[in-house]
Amino acid sequence: MDQMRLAFNGVVRSVRYSRFPLQPTENGERHLEVKLSEDGTEEFTDVEAEGSPSFRPAPQNYSRCSIAFLLLGTLLILIIGYLVGYISHSKPKVELLNCSPVTQAPVAQPAEVEMDFKNISQLLARKMTREAFQKTLGDFENPGCSAGSDKDMSLANSIFDEFKKLEMDPWTDIHDVQLPIPDSQNPNKVQFGSEDFSLTGYLAYSATDRVQGKLVYGNYGRKEDLDIVNKNKIELKGCVLLVRAGKISFAEQVANAADRGASAVLIYPDEADYNYVADTVLYGHVHLGSGDPYTPGFPSFNHTQFPPTRSSGLPKIPAQTLTRSVAVKLLQKIGGPEPDETSGFKGGFKQVSYRLGGVENITVEVNNKLVNKEIHNVFGVIKGFDDPDRYIVLGAQRDAWGSGYARATVGTSVLVQLAKAFREMVKNDGFRPRRSLVFASWSAGEYGSVGATEWLELSESRMRPMTIDDPAYPFLAFSGIPSVSFHFIKPNSEVYTYYGTQLDTMDQLNYETNNQTNEITAIAAQFAGQMALHLVHDHLLSLDVNRYSKTLTKAVAGVYKHIRLLSQDLSPSWLNRARGSFQRAASNLYNDIANTNLDDKEACRILNNRIMMVEHSLLSPYVSPVKVPFRHLLFGRGSHTLASIAETTDVDELHTQLALATWNLQGCANAMVGNIWDLDEEI
Repeated sequence: MDQMRLAFNGVVRSVRYSRFPLQPTENGERHLEVKLSEDGTEEFTDVEAEGSPSFRPAPQNYSRCSIAFLLLGTLLILIIGYLVGYISHSKPKVELLNCSPVTQAPVAQPAEVEMDFKNISQLLARKMTREAFQKTLGDFENPGCSAGSDKDMSLANSIFDEFKKLEMDPWTDIHDVQLPIPDSQNPNKVQFGSEDFSLTGYLAYSATDRVQGKLVYGNYGRKEDLDIVNKNKIELKGCVLLVRAGKISFAEQVANAADRGASAVLIYPDEADYNYVADTVLYGHVHLGSGDPYTPGFPSFNHTQFPPTRSSGLPKIPAQTLTRSVAVKLLQKIGGPEPDETSGFKGGFKQVSYRLGGVENITVEVNNKLVNKEIHNVFGVIKGFDDPDRYIVLGAQRDAWGSGYARATVGTSVLVQLAKAFREMVKNDGFRPRRSLVFASWSAGEYGSVGATEWLELSESRMRPMTIDDPAYPFLAFSGIPSVSFHFIKPNSEVYTYYGTQLDTMDQLNYETNNQTNEITAIAAQFAGQMALHLVHDHLLSLDVNRYSKTLTKAVAGVYKHIRLLSQDLSPSWLNRARGSFQRAASNLYNDIANTNLDDKEACRILNNRIMMVEHSLLSPYVSPVKVPFRHLLFGRGSHTLASIAETTDVDELHTQLALATWNLQGCANAMVGNIWDLDEEI
């Protein structure tokens, strides 16, 4: 606990938060074949430059409403509460925030003097107490609160009423979505040898089908794992792939299996990764995307004419979870060769040898059904005094499979307690936030951030890439909103392993935290509140675009290395020049910041607009959000990304994607430039 307090204090003492260090440097990658200098030129001469790419960037769309975004995923000693934000469109019948001046109702204040940040910070911290959270956590504990259920609606109404009592002008955002559930009359099944297993857990958005194939064990189902299976001469095409949960998302595991021709996927919690009892049921989803996959790219309102379209991220093969007891029975009879000791395929079951299989047939039957559900997102607002049309949005997932104490109760409690604290500070303590604060309670988060994504149509001491399962990911990769998750976790832990199970309870969390859940939740709320406080108080947004330099350099170097190995008459030097333009634009932006009077509100507003354009401009304008929802050049998924270009072997496709990526990156550099006459003419 003392270490946590020290880490917290170390962060909140700093006024400026680093942004964008989402890709940590990996060991062993210091000696690249290609060295790229900071000014965008190569330090080797054996690759000659070709002509300029034949594609010009699409015109940039500049909105009058720049939208600040805060995502705070608090995973503290295995607690999680997600705070996410973004405002994109208005709902009819509801008066939302707009870009016109807002008349602020008179609010009593002790003095017409701007409060010192230190005093505001201390005031907020005093309101985030363990005693306050002891009550709030009890108020919002709601086991079995699945998306669109009566319990979900009841909790949404409770939050709405709380915001109304706080005079936060609440409103509700309603969506009609299609959610998959198990068919109680026709359960999912697995048949292996003479044994039949009826299964309770399920994976939302799995294809429904009955398939048969050879059972093959594929470790975590990563690409490198499947390469090892292939090297052992085990046929993956048509097989039923058995993988253990962890390392990557369920959706990625199923997508990797489908790419290798597997007919179905079975996922189980191995003892090496999950400390479950034998019959703990596992839930999750396998949509390689976010939001309602049956209305990709646009919101699911009840007046929407649903077209016959589906998200490209929906799997075409069935997938199903298993309990560890069922998995042990399959592994004991799987047959086939044993993997090499160095492969990492050995799990924690001492009674099995983790053979690779490919010998025995297994039948998988998935019979999930789609149901129409109405989900409610609830919002409340504290309007800004200087820039009310700039929004910082904090949100929390409300629904959960199973008990959902850590998944939903903690986050909702942090959200509501922060709303109370900020409202009291404005009403009674003279606090005047410059920008508006919107508090959001999302539904259907368990199905892939459906509520947050439907509404769509800064860090700790340890940095790591954002995963597709992170509720922040769609904000970053789908909508180009600056986002970050922070986590308090145990050493050597990646996630809270009880998510998506009936073990996600108050008792389990108290056990994991040595009965300090209330105190740890209060610390997390202080952390979240401090970050939000900076974003609504400071003249200048604390987002550091210079932190992208290493990530860009590494990605471009990967493209260079790949093209050299292909030995094709092709040069990525134009891409590198665009990278140089980006870095010069970022440097010039911070020179402008250094030479600006930060007490000048309008000057800061202009600088903030330039900062906020960066992430959005990294979304590729050359791909459809319906077919490729995650359009981010660096952190998206698809052929347009630099990571994909570094693996493409089709030369014609490589030519095209290289040109498009070049102009995507150059367009981002141009968007950072304040004046049109200052545009970089390198390309």
